[in-house]
Amino acid sequence: MNILQQWFDAQLSIFGQQILWREIVGNAFGFASAIGGLRRRVWAWPVGIVGNVLLFTVFFGVAFVTPQHETLYGQAGRQVFFIITSVYGYWRWSQIRKQRTPGAPAITPRWATATERLQYVAVWAGGVVVVQWVFAQIGAGWPAPRWYYWCDAWIFIGSMVATYAMARGWTDFWLAWIAVDLVGVPLLIHSHFYPTAVLFAVYGGLVIYGFFVWLKASRTELPDRELSEVSA
Repeated sequence: MNILQQWFDAQLSIFGQQILWREIVGNAFGFASAIGGLRRRVWAWPVGIVGNVLLFTVFFGVAFVTPQHETLYGQAGRQVFFIITSVYGYWRWSQIRKQRTPGAPAITPRWATATERLQYVAVWAGGVVVVQWVFAQIGAGWPAPRWYYWCDAWIFIGSMVATYAMARGWTDFWLAWIAVDLVGVPLLIHSHFYPTAVLFAVYGGLVIYGFFVWLKASRTELPDRELSEVSA
């Protein structure tokens, strides 16, 4: 237990800034999961869950000791949603993967339909309005400005939308992640979560590349049948 506790609390000092090793390791798992998602591999989901658990302990500072002494409720809450959605994504990709030849990607991406796109945009817009108010009522544990809660809510809801879209195999999910990164990187730097900010910045380049990879696949590969057809 002492060894486990020492690892859990282990920190790295970079330019006088203390950073938890579990933030670095958690982001490494997250980056590996992103690569797996780009390649459309089922293992991307369980790998991502490991990173989500570690990062939850980093961002939920009110319950876990962190050098930043800050709690990002949006960042912490989205890790919980990631875990839930990852279970769904793992199940869905696994079911489709069973119908494919060995070595083939788990799914064939496609654009969301007009109705699906309207639905997730509405959820994103409405969710941000509601969640920013909820976060403001909870408080950040320090005198945070109002824009802070709007940014945290944008990241929280946007991450939900992007992860669900990935589970569904929608090419749109890459664009959703770009929108999340544009707000997430500045907020993380402001809150001194530097490893995660660096990951978000690097991930931004991966997202742009992944978008074109999925776009090409959606144009050249046969679309997947719905699970109801697969199971029939």
